[in-house]
Amino acid sequence: MTTQTHHVDHELIQAAAHVARTRCRGDNHTMAAAARARDGRIITAVNAYHFTGGPCAELVLIGAAAAQGAYELDTIVAVGDRDRGVVPPCGRCRQVLLDYFPALKVIVGKDDRVRTVLITDLLPETYVWADHQLDAE
Repeated sequence: MTTQTHHVDHELIQAAAHVARTRCRGDNHTMAAAARARDGRIITAVNAYHFTGGPCAELVLIGAAAAQGAYELDTIVAVGDRDRGVVPPCGRCRQVLLDYFPALKVIVGKDDRVRTVLITDLLPETYVWADHQLDAE
């Protein structure tokens, strides 16, 4: 795995942290995500926790971005409530993010070790869902 580190978008971290601080209350919403669209807009969302496996903030963000006409995301970050800081995406989110945005950058790490890596670095040698579409053509 060759990790490529990119510029850390601190504005995104601040946007997600603000949403986590102001919108994540109780057990239903415990994570916030922020992403920068290719056109520069910042999109935010919170998770919808449910015992049946409600969607993570990153997945809610994909829908929120589409609802706002942002179909190309450049960078994403998730931040936990109660000052937990940056939280890396779970396995399901990593796969979905890779399938939707194979060139996506993801902010990971803690405190002074926060860094930005490619989604492919977080899920190396994975199955790419879009690959099956090549066979159909």
